[in-house]
Amino acid sequence: MSDQSSSAVQGPSQAESEVVTLCSELIRFESVNTGDPDTIGDGEAQAARYIQQKLEEVGYETTYLEAVPGRGNVFARLKGSDPSRGALLVHGHVDVVPADPSEWTVHPFSGAVQDGFVWGRGAVDMKDMVAMMVAVARQLKAEGTVPPRDIIWAFMSDEEAGGAWGSQWLVTEHPELFADATEAVSEVGGFSVAIDDLRRAYLVAAAEKGVAWATLRATGRAGHGSFTNDDNAVTKIAAAVTRLGSYDFPLTMTATVRSFLDKVAGLTGMEFPEDDLEGHIAKLGNISRIVNATLRNTANPTMLKAGYKANVIPSTAEATVDCRVLPGSEDTFRQQVAEIVGPDIEIDWVWQPPLEFPFEGALVDAMSAALVAEDPHAHPVPYMLSGGTDNKAFARLGIKGYGFSPLKLPADLDFAALFHGVDERVPVDALTFGTRVLYRFLLTS
Repeated sequence: MSDQSSSAVQGPSQAESEVVTLCSELIRFESVNTGDPDTIGDGEAQAARYIQQKLEEVGYETTYLEAVPGRGNVFARLKGSDPSRGALLVHGHVDVVPADPSEWTVHPFSGAVQDGFVWGRGAVDMKDMVAMMVAVARQLKAEGTVPPRDIIWAFMSDEEAGGAWGSQWLVTEHPELFADATEAVSEVGGFSVAIDDLRRAYLVAAAEKGVAWATLRATGRAGHGSFTNDDNAVTKIAAAVTRLGSYDFPLTMTATVRSFLDKVAGLTGMEFPEDDLEGHIAKLGNISRIVNATLRNTANPTMLKAGYKANVIPSTAEATVDCRVLPGSEDTFRQQVAEIVGPDIEIDWVWQPPLEFPFEGALVDAMSAALVAEDPHAHPVPYMLSGGTDNKAFARLGIKGYGFSPLKLPADLDFAALFHGVDERVPVDALTFGTRVLYRFLLTS
């Protein structure tokens, strides 16, 4: 690393001064992803064009791509000092889930900055990280700092619906954009959880459960609603959904979850006995919801579809089940689901596999060092994300992806509840902290 880079680590004041405004302005773009092409506007394109403008203002050459009109994706590259090293992909998504303004304290697309927070849909998922990325990218370019390796900045659409018009499409149609990338960082990791009044664990996502959306389909004999019917498709699908939704899959300990529990035990003195694992994890507080969800496979029914008139028994009925699958259990899980719902139920799968990477090596060391440099009481800990990210798409290219969106959070903030929740918001201090950490990390990764 050059002397210029070493001195620059001392204080990214430009990025810190911009990040709150960038986050607020990004939230004002209603880049809502309903998952239904007929109800999605051009908000993603507007947000992507905004980012493109901010990057080009400081001298980046950018690439803008749309899989279909309105689904914007923006890329830029910052050259590093060692071209022989694989590039680092730093990526984020510009789309957000819907929000009902009547339920919120502030309008979800106001980007209001008040009470020490930036408020709005996307504040933690994930326009906070996108704002940090843009702020740091702008500072690095403006000051002429050269990082150790090439950095690929990627801002994409459609993550909230699986990335078909974002990361998945880009990996299929434009793999050249990522040809030399070997590692990646993105959302839902690097956030703090209070251990005690002084120490904080920072959870870095080294694994993700697989996302498997199952469509269950039952067929039967159509007929008049007033007749008896022993071959009713609605009855079949209801019974299958009840069996699957109430089934407790067995506890399974993955390497990442075991490492998480071991490190937490070392920090706190807590024990996690196998005979009451979930009960002891519940003592971790709000974060226990995420951790307990990574102890087993899950299958949650989310949608039902059947019939077209009250007095007509339909010949088909469908249900959608959101399944989340642990690394190494994919084949067994599919077989279990088929056995649970029974032979009369057809199953169509939309599948994105689980990920798991070692919590070790130069990249992890750089994350840990950047956190400790900004918070001497930081203790980086690996964990498994119960959801999924665009890292799944990039894994198809052999890119190892980690969740590292650093935030130092108040001990009393229920961070997990803010994802897709009402009154989503991110602390201003956490944004500026994360910007400093991200800057340090990129200059040492």
